[in-house]
Amino acid sequence: MQALPFGLPGRFRRGNLHTHSTRSDGKLTPAEVVAVYRSHGYDFVAIADHFMERYGYPIVDTSAYRDESFTTLFAAELHGPRIANGDIWHLLAVGLPLDFAPPLKDEFGPGLARRAAATGAFVAIAHPAWYTLTLDDALSIEVAHAVEVYNHTATHHNDRGDGWWMSDQLSQAGRRLHAIAVDDAHFSTRPDAFGGWVHVKAESLDPDSLLAALKAGHFYSSQGPELHDVAIEGDEIRVACSPARVIFATGLGSATRHLRGDALTFASLPLEPFAGSYVRITVLDDNGKRAWSNPIWLA
Repeated sequence: MQALPFGLPGRFRRGNLHTHSTRSDGKLTPAEVVAVYRSHGYDFVAIADHFMERYGYPIVDTSAYRDESFTTLFAAELHGPRIANGDIWHLLAVGLPLDFAPPLKDEFGPGLARRAAATGAFVAIAHPAWYTLTLDDALSIEVAHAVEVYNHTATHHNDRGDGWWMSDQLSQAGRRLHAIAVDDAHFSTRPDAFGGWVHVKAESLDPDSLLAALKAGHFYSSQGPELHDVAIEGDEIRVACSPARVIFATGLGSATRHLRGDALTFASLPLEPFAGSYVRITVLDDNGKRAWSNPIWLA
């Protein structure tokens, strides 16, 4: 899974994979949601309303808002009984068909995720810290493609927006999942929009092309900084980025290497601490904002 996207053809497309509209508990209509992301420089958005009976199990058809410069992906936030603490599941599914059926009787989270993935959807474990998902809960989802490692709404709702602890635990258990940042915006009174997104490397804005790139891990995530290149060359991992004050390489357990400085735009870090396992890159800028690579598997 050295799915490094930087040398691939195409360009990076900025998108948010998790937001809500008035079709569930969001404050903006689908048309307004699309318009506001377009106006903020995004290339695509997935409206992932809560797939629940009280909202009519919505999967919003946003195809009317697509054009040559902006597109949409059909999505939903799926729910089913129950995680260890008694809460319902929260699973993000991007690329669902519009006729995806409501949960079956006694269909638990793992089965719901499996059925969504079988339709071709990209499935992510949503905001694990927000509702204290356990590692055993997460391990029961056998078909996930990614973990939400940053959720901007959770940061402002209960200070539990960071999901990297879950991603790292899953990596250490041998699960090779990608890592996405989202805003999960509801456009409420909290500052929940435009705080986390993905940059997907694709040759076009065709939804199928974007979905294939997501599944392949041809993307990185950000709160603002940019990753220009991440490459493995010999016994080093080399990183080029927008100006940063720290560039981290992080892996299994306490394995880490980093470079600190003023307006860093390049680092070359040894791979030796991560041999036989995985490494991931974090870039931290002067504003405290981060960009993250996916976990890069070295064995």
